[in-house]
Amino acid sequence: MFIADGRRTGLGRFLGLRFVLGFCFSFCPLGLALGLLSCPAFMVLSDLLSAWFESGAIVFTNTSHELPTSDTIGPTTDVTSHSLIWRHQMAEFEGILPAIATPMGTDGRFNEAAFREVMEFNIQAGVHGFWVAGGTGESVLLDDDENMAIARAAADQNRGRIKNIMHVGAPTTLRAARMAENAAAAGVEAICCVPPFFYRQSDDSIVEHYRTVAAAADVPLFLYNLPQSTGVEITPELMAKIQEGVPQLKGLKHSSVNFTNVYNWVDMGLDCLIGSSALMLPALTIGASGCVDGPPNIAPELWVEIWRAYRSGDLARAEKAQRRATRLTMVVREFGMHAVIKALLSYRLGIDVGDPRLPTKPLTPGQRDQVIATAEAIGVGRVAVAQSDD
Repeated sequence: MFIADGRRTGLGRFLGLRFVLGFCFSFCPLGLALGLLSCPAFMVLSDLLSAWFESGAIVFTNTSHELPTSDTIGPTTDVTSHSLIWRHQMAEFEGILPAIATPMGTDGRFNEAAFREVMEFNIQAGVHGFWVAGGTGESVLLDDDENMAIARAAADQNRGRIKNIMHVGAPTTLRAARMAENAAAAGVEAICCVPPFFYRQSDDSIVEHYRTVAAAADVPLFLYNLPQSTGVEITPELMAKIQEGVPQLKGLKHSSVNFTNVYNWVDMGLDCLIGSSALMLPALTIGASGCVDGPPNIAPELWVEIWRAYRSGDLARAEKAQRRATRLTMVVREFGMHAVIKALLSYRLGIDVGDPRLPTKPLTPGQRDQVIATAEAIGVGRVAVAQSDD
């Protein structure tokens, strides 16, 4: 038995490198993979994963293959009877929460019927919630009335089966607060919000923005850390200020390239939802509570398999599932998020979810055929969707 008491056993380094090496050589040409292995980011990631395995976060035994749950673990639990112990406590918001697309009709407006079909397809596949009207949902391209209509449709279709986290971010505090109030009244389980963007704001202004938006809804608040789009990096220092001033703060979607901050968010007691579906498994192993990204709403079954395998303690099965899922993520990245997701949803579900909202272009017919062929090769083909009215 390996007792995780912080001793340098070498097992952690082996497992950390295994994750990263497997990722590099599975999805990159040899030359690019070797280049990635020599870059500082690779060293940081491998050390990060290695440190977790060596730090006391994992315990291997021959007595059980089950992970502890909120029903089986407590202050006096003998955790050495479990095969895998993760660092974070049981999270309220966890698992697979697809960043759901926003279908458009032929008039270019929100298509509620198609939205409900996409949502139901994902629920039946076993997802745990949705990130609604976020980046994949073309958030900043929606008007406020559309955002409010989407919140009402999402809450109604849910009927308490999963957890909806509704995005209400806007450049102004007044707009964001109005959408937050509507989302809470509609019945969503939580809201999420990017920091105010375009005009650079002080930390105090950002804290006040979140305080006002959160108070308007008074439901759990998730921050949306997407600095490559907003120009605002939520650092641990800024997060501490927000945590002090916003009592509704529950967690965040972490889409920053600074992967190591997952450690910080977990240590701060936050539910950290990783924003990269290609890094879901590594993120889970260092304490993330789940994953929010666009590709899972095309093929939720792929990421549900990662989650179930990880929770059962079967890391080999989880790694295999992650490799397969990441192949689909790479297709989305190659051809464009909104265009690919909408094309594949239309194909898989046999409905028309429309094109991306301009100025984003849809796939060309040739690109669409190539994307569908690649998806089918992964095993992502047509499905039947039963619309539930229960």
